This record gives sequence, structure tokens and C-alpha cells, in this order.
Amino acid sequence: MTLDPVQFTRALVDIESITYNEGAAASYLAEFLLKRHWSVEKMPVEQHAESGSASERFNVFASVSGKTPEIVFSTHIDTVPPFIPSSEDDEFIYGRGACDAKGIIAAQLAAAERLHDLGIPAGLLFVVGEERDSAGARVANQNPRGSRFLINGEPTDNRIALASKGALRAIVRAAGKMAHSAYPELGDSATHKLVEALHRILALPLPATHDVGPSTLNIGTISGGHAPNVIADSAEAQILIRLVGPSEETRSSIEDAVEGLATVEWPLEIPFMRMRHFEGLPSMIAAFTTDIPWLSGWGEPLLLGPGSIHVAHTPHERLSKRELFEAIDLYVEVAKRLVNGG
Repeated sequence: MTLDPVQFTRALVDIESITYNEGAAASYLAEFLLKRHWSVEKMPVEQHAESGSASERFNVFASVSGKTPEIVFSTHIDTVPPFIPSSEDDEFIYGRGACDAKGIIAAQLAAAERLHDLGIPAGLLFVVGEERDSAGARVANQNPRGSRFLINGEPTDNRIALASKGALRAIVRAAGKMAHSAYPELGDSATHKLVEALHRILALPLPATHDVGPSTLNIGTISGGHAPNVIADSAEAQILIRLVGPSEETRSSIEDAVEGLATVEWPLEIPFMRMRHFEGLPSMIAAFTTDIPWLSGWGEPLLLGPGSIHVAHTPHERLSKRELFEAIDLYVEVAKRLVNGG
């Protein structure tokens, strides 16, 4: 059965799988792999309590029955919102997940099947929850399958990532006292405190690494108060910092900056990662985070995939068909070199 990577990508894109609602796409994947004579296992992943979704969630692991995979290809099933159905022209596949990461699923499957023909046992691990909290990867890491290497797929323009930035999420909260806005002296504005706290945070110097670049900080959301004529009694902002090293210095400087104005909660940290160099292959530094830190039990990690991160998460997400087919060849080449010690 010859795999058509373009049509397979489109079939996956056309199944909505926004984070927490991955069940239909995961079921399709599992059934598709079974029909191609893979041994398939569903790894249940608990539904997030705050998701409001009743969708079944599970990772999909596929291997050749009776063989321990030398190398496992992995990427994620879930996408960011909104759902965008697939389309194509002569050059590109379009739609949500085209490059992040359903086209990568197609390339990895095609590469794994080609490796089997070469006598190299490969596995496939497709996980849920990468776009939020890596819940699927954390579950998978509790039950690794003995692979020596893990090739994680994200859009790197088919370049080997030498490093990927970490992520540190902060929630900054300010508290005050509600009052009529005509008498501000009777209240204590939480929003004013929050604005000052954020001003101080934005003025902080952030760590940098000479071969990777600087940490970056984004104030993603701000909320608080009740009405323009009411002194706000609460306000909060959510911040995401892209790490280029350990987080302790950044945490400490932010907490010191907002002392007396606000409190800081740290709900998520994904560490900065370095990976191996491959002689003769183009390389890059990934400014984004991946599931790799939560898949340590699956072997030495590499990060590689077709597509541009600059169109992922946008209304114009797309994947070049040429890059898709080049990725299949590249995955096979890299896997062979890893297994053969090159």
C-alpha cells in the first residue's frame, strides 16, 4: 500500500483536533496504522479538568510487532484554534495543522515504513496536548519502549535544531480595594498596581546566551476590574518568557521587581534544551518549545521537521509539498546515520 503523504496530510487536517479535542484524529490515526499492519497501542491521557470537553484523549504508539524500535519518530496530534479545513494548490497544502504538525505525521510515517524496508525497526509516537501542557508526552514518558533515539517533529524548515528555547509561564496578580472612581482615595486600584508591576518587568534585562541569543518576554493577556467608574479590586496578567538557560535568575528578578505591588505564580516551566550537531546538514536554533524535555526516556533527542514556524498558528498555515517529500528522505538519512553510529 503506497502512502500518499499529501492526501494523508489533508485527511488529518480535515479532522478538528484542537487541544483537549484530539479523540477523533487519534482514532483515525490508530485505525489507519492498523490497516497498514502496524502494531498499535492507545495510551490514555486524562482529560483536563478545566477543558469542558468530554472527548476521549490518548496518544498513539505504533511499532512492528515483536521488535524493539531503534528509533522513534514523534510529534503531536493537537492543534491551536481555530479549525481551518484543508486545501491545496500545486505548491502548498493549507489548513490548521498543515505544518504544525499533521504534515510531519505523514512524513514520519512514510520514513518509518521506508526504514522497515531497509531492516531498521522504527516506531511512531503521536501525542496529545503539546500546544498546552505536554500532557501526552508526560504520560508517554512513564512507559518508554527501549528506543535509542527520538526524532521529534516540529517545523524547522528541514534543518536540525541545535537547541530549543525553554518556556516559563507567569501569572502576575494584584489586589486592591473597590470604590467609586470619583473618590479614588477611598479605594486601592489593583489595575494601577498591575500596570506599574508590568512596567518594572518590561524594564528588566533578561539573560542571553552567545550562541542562542536572548531570552524574550511577552505579556500575553491582561484582565481585571469591573467598569471604568469602579476602582478595581483585582487584576492579573499572564506572561510567557522564552528561556535560554536556567530559570532561577529570571524568576528571582521578576519577583523582586513586583514586590509590594503584586504576587507571581509559576504554573509552567519547560527547560531550555541543547541537541547534537549533524555534520553536513543545515542547522537552526528553535526559539519555540517542544515536547522533547518530557520524553527523556525515549532516547537521545533530535528536533527536525518540514515547514516554517512563522506560518504555524496563523490564518495562513501551509506546508510546501516539496518540503514534505524532502523531509521523508531527510528523516530516513538521519535515522540511518544515528543507528549506524554516524
